[in-house]
Amino acid sequence: MNFKEGEIEGVIIKKLEQYADKRGCLVETFRRDELPDNLLPEMSYLSYTKPGIGRGPHEHNRQTDIFCFAGPGNFRIKLWDNRKDSITYSNYMELFGGKDNMITVIVPPGVVHGYENISDEDGLVLNFPDRLYRGKGKKGDVDEIRHEDEEDEFYLDFIKLEK
Repeated sequence: MNFKEGEIEGVIIKKLEQYADKRGCLVETFRRDELPDNLLPEMSYLSYTKPGIGRGPHEHNRQTDIFCFAGPGNFRIKLWDNRKDSITYSNYMELFGGKDNMITVIVPPGVVHGYENISDEDGLVLNFPDRLYRGKGKKGDVDEIRHEDEEDEFYLDFIKLEK
């Protein structure tokens, strides 16, 4: 597949603001009034990723992810549009988020995503997906399509992320 750099339909990137005072700081990771009307988180989780380690690439059939990269740590984030019916099909994006560039990234279904901790400290990522992992009571299927075995050069760049 030939990928081209460009925006991806439905991907939203929001710069996060830090409100600091003598006590520390506060960062709003998302607000209901700033999300698309049809997007409502169902759960949240956090993950720590070791320096030099990546997660992905994968995509979801139904799930939208609302990732928050606010530190500690910094990440290289890669996305590409795998939705054949999308006007931005085969577009890819690479961005950087974390303590040096606090952002929230909304990733709709069908957009492949992965990230790598490029800092020398453990990196924290928060996610507020709009679907429950494995459904109610964790009794359903996992909504995930993994791409680690793809032969395309762009996919191979992600493979080095998975360790």
